Amino acid sequence: MLQLSTNLTIMTTNKFRNKKTVLYGIEFSSVLEASRYLELRAMQGSGLISNLVTQPVITLLSNFTTQNEKGKKFKVRPLTYIADFSYTENGKEIIEDAKGVETEVFKIKRKLFMAMYRDKVFRKSYKKNGVILTEDRQYAE
Repeated sequence: MLQLSTNLTIMTTNKFRNKKTVLYGIEFSSVLEASRYLELRAMQGSGLISNLVTQPVITLLSNFTTQNEKGKKFKVRPLTYIADFSYTENGKEIIEDAKGVETEVFKIKRKLFMAMYRDKVFRKSYKKNGVILTEDRQYAE
């Protein structure tokens, strides 16, 4: 663990070499995610976005009950997705994830999100040549 200031702590890495980072008491999965949070916070302060939330939980599939061939019933828990951020920009709700590596699970959940929430924008932020870029996706008929 490396303490850089009272507001920033960088912790250990995981299999994708992301460094867990604590900023203003909030734990982020990577330095990219923490950096994007600072950008979004500044955007909210200047009025470009509003309603910034970290780690919003989004339901992709509601819970349900199923049964086996003997008639025994089982409850199936809901399938949820924890995004990095949600906020409002120009009247549209944005769900954003900071990604260095797109895993297969992420790709599946992104597709499910776009199918379930056709009125929301899915934004992926990533770093290229030291600059944070964004890419939007939304359901199109």
